[in-house]
Amino acid sequence: MVERTIKGKVAFITGGGKNLGALIAKDFASKGAKAIVVHYNSASSKTETEKTVAELEKLGTKAVALHGDLTTAAAITKFFEDAERAVGKPDIAINTVGKVLKKPIIDTTEAEFDEMFAVNTKCAYFFIKEAGKRLNDDGCLITIVTSLLGAFTPFYSTYAGSKAAVEHFTRAASKEFGERGISVNALGPGPMDTPFFYPQESPEAQAYHKTAAALSSKTPSGLTHIEDIVPFVSFLASDGWWQTGQTVLINGGYTTK
Repeated sequence: MVERTIKGKVAFITGGGKNLGALIAKDFASKGAKAIVVHYNSASSKTETEKTVAELEKLGTKAVALHGDLTTAAAITKFFEDAERAVGKPDIAINTVGKVLKKPIIDTTEAEFDEMFAVNTKCAYFFIKEAGKRLNDDGCLITIVTSLLGAFTPFYSTYAGSKAAVEHFTRAASKEFGERGISVNALGPGPMDTPFFYPQESPEAQAYHKTAAALSSKTPSGLTHIEDIVPFVSFLASDGWWQTGQTVLINGGYTTK
């Protein structure tokens, strides 16, 4: 049986410059990853991404930052090509890219719909495609989705809807890539205590989300923390390889499917 470990592996992480992506990158580096490519989208994230790269290098991992908008297939192909030139073929590919919109269906514009599906669906699909072509055998592919896939709630139609497609992409890819030993999964965090969450929520909604999970009283904010998600990513990228084609909701009992 192939030994599954993060040590000595090459990882590509979109959105890896800050928040959850950065913490995943640092965790991998602490476990001996050979090289990590961290992607960032916004120019405003450059400084934080460079800080992340420096921290990875201090842990002994070769680290490279790549900038770009990944909402076209061509851009994703270029990202993988540039990343491969910098550090070699990947063993692990993780897509943390996402965008939230909280808005009633009747108020949602076509432009907003198109942007949500470009970021959350199109990017995910073509990331999976390129990863499937380029990952080394016995690799790992993970997409971050949302626990709203298990919710019955208004106002998140484009967010949950655009992430829902990834569940089907994940199942199909696990079948198509399985003969090469590549595991493919999606992880759905609950509302996370990051800047990604707060701009969309009113104070009343924030208060609700902070008490909605079964384990809310046991966390500092009541929300999911990025530190709660990283161990699952690390597990799937190593000893947890036998799990594939699954969407796992990690939310402290916030919702279930």
